[in-house]
Amino acid sequence: MTGERGDVEFAGSLALADRLPGSLGPLAVDIDGTLTGPNRRLDPRVMPVCRAWPAPVVVATGKSIPFPVALCEFLGIETLVVAENGGAVIVGPTDTLRVEGDPEGAQAVVDAYRELGYTTGWPGTDLVNRWRETERAVSRESPLEPLEQLACERGLTVVDTGHAYHVKSPDVSKGAGLRAVAEELGIAVEAFTAVGDSENDAAAFEVAGRGVAVGNADDVARRAADHVTNASYGDGFLEAVAWLCESAD
Repeated sequence: MTGERGDVEFAGSLALADRLPGSLGPLAVDIDGTLTGPNRRLDPRVMPVCRAWPAPVVVATGKSIPFPVALCEFLGIETLVVAENGGAVIVGPTDTLRVEGDPEGAQAVVDAYRELGYTTGWPGTDLVNRWRETERAVSRESPLEPLEQLACERGLTVVDTGHAYHVKSPDVSKGAGLRAVAEELGIAVEAFTAVGDSENDAAAFEVAGRGVAVGNADDVARRAADHVTNASYGDGFLEAVAWLCESAD
């Protein structure tokens, strides 16, 4: 296989999944830019590895709740989710759903942004925000500075995930969400390895025992990471897994 699937054949990912050491700890992994290619399509080679992981796998993303829940469902793994940059936490084994943030404030920011003549950049159906419960997302093609100013005036912040600008509460982060999942599962958050590619992953890197940034990661994620892969996107995730396997041996 060539192109977006990168340098590692699918058979290689199956072999990697088969040799995962049982001593590997729990994993927290981002979706866009980490489990995908540059076109945001899920890299199919990551699927057998996630499915075979010998410890809990938390899908930690800036996407709204339905997307990571569906990913867990189709991967055949437990529903362990940190969505909306930490605003929503779902722990399937304990039937826990925690939602935090300031959606009304985030919507007020977006409304004021529109009043200034700007657009969120999404089509009328707005599937990006349609099921979003704790924050609002704006296309990166829209101006950032006025959005940040409006957010600051309302005590909110804007995080750039590399795929969208997210207007959210400053108290919400992937790190806080991962800590909540760990507490619910009775696992030390330091036992986790977090893998991601953007500034919203840095908070998860800081609370996890190890943080790994894939090669396409932004500068904030790279600085916060304990290890940066040479490869990017799905290739980077597979390289990170191979590195973790070597560390576990």
